Amino acid sequence: MGMLKEFKEFAMKGNLVDIAVAFVMGAAFSKVVTSFTGGLVAPLIGLLTGQSLSDNKWIIKDEVKDAAGKITQPEISLLWGAFITAVIDFIIVAFVMFLIIKGINSLKKKEPAAELPPTPEDVILLREIRDALKK
Repeated sequence: MGMLKEFKEFAMKGNLVDIAVAFVMGAAFSKVVTSFTGGLVAPLIGLLTGQSLSDNKWIIKDEVKDAAGKITQPEISLLWGAFITAVIDFIIVAFVMFLIIKGINSLKKKEPAAELPPTPEDVILLREIRDALKK
């Protein structure tokens, strides 16, 4: 029973709950960014290239069809457009997370530097004696 209690204490710590909430929010935000990139950015780039960015691919080997038109071997291709779209997603998410963390850090109160306690008089006297003996 002790292990269950220890796990409950660990799971209920503020940091772990904060991380769980951040993870869920990050996943939801990532979906929004993916939708933004795939639905808005890629088609706008497609206006320049003639097809949506995410649809760009490099065909290594064409598909093979039999006499009836049935595909016997699918095409082999590198989906470089989808990769570039994912990279754009990552850059957007990473930049926004950077801005959020920077904002949170600026809101935190800066703690004043801890003041050192005054040096006791006997230590000051011993230092003076030491310095006098060095001369």
